[in-house]
Amino acid sequence: MRMFAALVPPADALDDLEAFLEPRRDAGPDLRWTDSSLWHVTLAFMAQVPDGAVEDVLEGVAGAVAGREPAVLQCKGGGAFPSPYEARVTWVGVQGDSESLQSLAALSRAVRLACARAGGAPAGGPFVPHLTLARSRRPFEATRWLRVLESYEGPDWDASEVTLFASHTRPGHGRARYEPMAVLELGASKH
Repeated sequence: MRMFAALVPPADALDDLEAFLEPRRDAGPDLRWTDSSLWHVTLAFMAQVPDGAVEDVLEGVAGAVAGREPAVLQCKGGGAFPSPYEARVTWVGVQGDSESLQSLAALSRAVRLACARAGGAPAGGPFVPHLTLARSRRPFEATRWLRVLESYEGPDWDASEVTLFASHTRPGHGRARYEPMAVLELGASKH
């Protein structure tokens, strides 16, 4: 099963970003825009979790989240993967004060380690806090999109819970459906 652990910004933060992007989407007709209901900050992505390890991953993530304090974050600026000149993904960044960003990076490390120990080896490179906005089938030069995203500064929001999702794709559709499996509050004590 494909799974990921993520922070989901609250509706007001997502609505603000949606309102900013809506009039601009037509300027990128070759981009496949991510629906705002799917926006999240991935802490750990696991491409293949064995059925027998799903409960262990859930317990591991719950343990990694327990006792960690919420952080105040903000969607601001943007970037592209793998680079602005050969982009396949454009994204809005997630910012905060230095303490919040250190806390967020430590949370991601703890969640990734817990997933690995539980049998759900996380994929991906270094943690870059972001929300994926659009994808492209072919690499493109994204500097104009990055200039647009640099002007965006959303409202502050409290990152107070981690959601563990199962990610389902239907063959031939390419669109993912995310099924929340657990919502774990930051700062909650361990069971």
